[in-house]
Amino acid sequence: MRITGARVFDPQKGFVSGELCLQGGTIVSHSDGESVELPGCYLVPGLTDLHFHGCVGEDFSDATPDGLQAMAEYELCRGVTQICPSGMTLGEDQLMKICQNAAAHKAGGGKGAELVGLHLEGPFLCRAKKGAQNADYLHDPDVPMLHRLQEAAKGLVKMVTLAPEQPGSQEFIRYASREGIQVCVGHTTADYDTATAAFEAGARQVTHLFNAMPPFTHRTPGVVGAAFDRSDVMVELISDGIHIHPSVVRAVFRLFGAHRVILISDSLRATGMPDGIYPFGGQEIRVCGNRATLAHDPDTLAGSVSDLMACMVTAVSFGIPLKDAVTAAAVNPAKALGIYDRVGSLDAGKEANIAVLNPDLTLRAVLFRGEVVSGAL
Repeated sequence: MRITGARVFDPQKGFVSGELCLQGGTIVSHSDGESVELPGCYLVPGLTDLHFHGCVGEDFSDATPDGLQAMAEYELCRGVTQICPSGMTLGEDQLMKICQNAAAHKAGGGKGAELVGLHLEGPFLCRAKKGAQNADYLHDPDVPMLHRLQEAAKGLVKMVTLAPEQPGSQEFIRYASREGIQVCVGHTTADYDTATAAFEAGARQVTHLFNAMPPFTHRTPGVVGAAFDRSDVMVELISDGIHIHPSVVRAVFRLFGAHRVILISDSLRATGMPDGIYPFGGQEIRVCGNRATLAHDPDTLAGSVSDLMACMVTAVSFGIPLKDAVTAAAVNPAKALGIYDRVGSLDAGKEANIAVLNPDLTLRAVLFRGEVVSGAL
């Protein structure tokens, strides 16, 4: 297949006019197959969401095969072709079930977006900045526990969030980093020096920048300042129009550069669902429009109800260039998870996972391994 007339994403040049050729589920440099004309459309790599909890009424932490399958299918139809769903702060018994469910889904070759890993957002967090996490299950960083969970997950644990001020953090960070697990600083009261020490030990990412951490001020720069000073650290950003003010979204892209920002959805089971009350990690959340809060504490945000494609388009509406938004939603998360060699860009030789956007950035079609799985060309 040859797709012509569209604007094709290039990580260095932005969007270039040209053709994109596909063959056998792979992007190739030349094809003699059928030609499809898509004038004015944008071709972007399938997105990778490395921090989300659920959608369409399902939650990853429920650890049900049908639920994970439904999540993967929904994400794929929204142009998110790779997923790394996030667990919550729960007891080890439930975390084991989450890991086992993910491993079974991966081994069974489930339909929908490809499961490329899982993210343990908890239980290694601090009480003061737990956010919507359940304090009953908070746990100091624990290397043997991580090892047990990784065994249950058959190696699928790719990311762990921790508060580096908690006892045992330094040993935990060094161990996880040696095992190829991305350690993220988050849900923390860490000051600049503590966060810097975590990055020196091997942490390389910040979980939802600004949320659940001390503010960035001129005398106490905290986690934000420590991350800025390390060129090898990426920062997650929830660009749903609720968690972060548009001015701050623009500032983060200017401060860190598009190559260090990872857009995430942090989406909940209420994503793709009507307003109402929904369970969440042993608690309840209330969803009203685009805002989700703890039902008993309406001032505490509990994740988003926007998928990653919607967050990417929202970032563009805030003034972020489309090239930079795509970089943050497709390129950078793939690099963070170590899968950029096969997905995350439209280079020849990579998997033909493609989101086709109309000129107004609405989603027109999704191709997964070269096949149209949603919409139409």
